[in-house]
Amino acid sequence: MQEDQKINQTQVIGPWKMTWIHFKKKKTAVAGLIIFAILVLGSTFAPFLTPYSLETIDKTARNQPPSWEHWLGTDNLGRDYFTRILYGGRVSLKVGLFAVIISIVLGVIIGGIAGYYGGWVDNVLMRFTEIVMSFPFLPLAITISAVVGAEMPGEYKMYITMFIIGLLSWPGLARIIRGQILSLREQEFMLAATALGLSDRRKIFRHLIPNTLGYVIVYATLGMASAILSESSLSFLGLGVVPPTPTWGNLVLNARDTHILTTRPWLWIPPGLCIFLAVISINLIGDGLRDAVDPKSHR
Repeated sequence: MQEDQKINQTQVIGPWKMTWIHFKKKKTAVAGLIIFAILVLGSTFAPFLTPYSLETIDKTARNQPPSWEHWLGTDNLGRDYFTRILYGGRVSLKVGLFAVIISIVLGVIIGGIAGYYGGWVDNVLMRFTEIVMSFPFLPLAITISAVVGAEMPGEYKMYITMFIIGLLSWPGLARIIRGQILSLREQEFMLAATALGLSDRRKIFRHLIPNTLGYVIVYATLGMASAILSESSLSFLGLGVVPPTPTWGNLVLNARDTHILTTRPWLWIPPGLCIFLAVISINLIGDGLRDAVDPKSHR
């Protein structure tokens, strides 16, 4: 009787629950998840965590060091820096999230079509993918941002940055999806789908791509870390999101001033630390998900 109960309990565990069980075993991945959750919650609930608004300017409190009134000091306009870091996290995380969504949509569609049809379709799409991959990412992103964003108002620079990062980041995922679908399309369930007369679109998007979802999730976590770092790099160079809209990247821009670098470390260390924690925590989550989705991968 006890053996039957154990069998039933084993059958109840689905793939997502099994993934979570494997994920929890990796302590570094859980630590990364906790750190990232703190950053997301802090940015999301910024209005409740600080008494100051993003537009509050107090010229009598300019360039103050950290204190009980201003936990991370103030900038040259008297704005509370803790507030700007919280709101800056909103923009940086939003850019990373939407850039990854764009990258996933392009990568899944192109990789899925190339893997399913093969032949000349595969050749054309994969050669195009290799052309995009052959360009160095950061120089190309800087060039496109400088050309496209030159005439754009500052409030739209965030969306330009999202699209640039997303449009240049999909080739890696496309190759992964193509490889998975090349093997999945020969499986028995695809023979059954063909026998039932399902359309190609239904077979690709309802049967093949859902079976690659684990790899897509792993890519999304690692891709978001890369997107946040890319946004920070572009904003630091003045080609991404520009002030007065704060991001972690353009807040670190203060470090370019030698006087600020040496005498006001509270203006560049906290946003730099936020970038570091966001990137390292997402990478730890992605590493844990990779092992959870494919337990053999760490071997």
